[in-house]
Amino acid sequence: MQHYLGHLRGNDPLFHYLKADILPQLGYTGRPVQIRVFSMSSKQNVYLYEEKHSGIKVVAKFFGSPHQTGSDETNRHLQKEFNNLNLLRCYGLVGYPHLVVRPLGRNDWLSSVLVEEYIGGRLLGSVIHEAIYQGQSSELFGRLTALAYFLATLHNRSANGLGVNFEEDCCYLNHLIGQLQRKNIISQHQTNDLYYLRDRWREQSRMWEDQQVLVHGDATPANFLFGDGLQVIAIDLERAKWADRVFDVGRICGELQYAFLQASGNKYEAEPFIGHFLWEYACHFPNREQAFASIKGRVPFQMAITLLRIARNSWVSSPLKGQIVEEARLTLRTF
Repeated sequence: MQHYLGHLRGNDPLFHYLKADILPQLGYTGRPVQIRVFSMSSKQNVYLYEEKHSGIKVVAKFFGSPHQTGSDETNRHLQKEFNNLNLLRCYGLVGYPHLVVRPLGRNDWLSSVLVEEYIGGRLLGSVIHEAIYQGQSSELFGRLTALAYFLATLHNRSANGLGVNFEEDCCYLNHLIGQLQRKNIISQHQTNDLYYLRDRWREQSRMWEDQQVLVHGDATPANFLFGDGLQVIAIDLERAKWADRVFDVGRICGELQYAFLQASGNKYEAEPFIGHFLWEYACHFPNREQAFASIKGRVPFQMAITLLRIARNSWVSSPLKGQIVEEARLTLRTF
């Protein structure tokens, strides 16, 4: 949802940057230029800018503090996402049905701002919400088909032939366990159990057998939008990296499980959607059943990591945190 904030002042350096560097790329060189500003409620430090006369819209993501020159650190984050957007687009994700938003410019001095094209669509989060609370299950099934198609295309096009390094995933689990301990969300007994389960997963040969692919890296309901038909638009690519394909696939499954846990306390309500998503993803391989079995065998580890990531958040109630942690442990026990 967008909230109107007012007009961008003509003496604002961002106004001049949008007028001189960004709008001409989109075909607008008219006069006068008036730019309206909207907040994007689903994202912090992300704003929509609309040129009033032409209706041209762009999205600006600020990595730095407002009205401050970007720092070396914020500029590194800016450069990383800018490069990732261009890299993923090099794999042909530039139109229908697979689209990674186009970066239009980056400016280190203006609070480390990244400017991207604006593409409208329905967030995955809103589709999940309507499936849970308004009974729109068929819509969610259809959108998960489209998302599976998008992710399979990204992963299959970018496979580099190098083996995955599951040790990186184990190290990330260590990081999450440490955070949960410091926040007093997990007990010493739970900590010991999570380390034990980590080691059991590390022993599974299947966790080391696939090849690296480019993954979105932050596959959450806030980072995918849907257009007409099978159209999927991916945003927020700062965390894209080379990893096992189940890094993305498991994240989506974990987010689905959490959404239903939060709504009803019943994780089993998510299973039809998770199974559908995995089956649809597997259809983009020569042997669908073999691919499904392979992915299904690796996904639980990433689902558990997703649940533990969510449990860190302050906006999750204490009882729900406890339930999420226990579900993560149960999921890890499927090694």
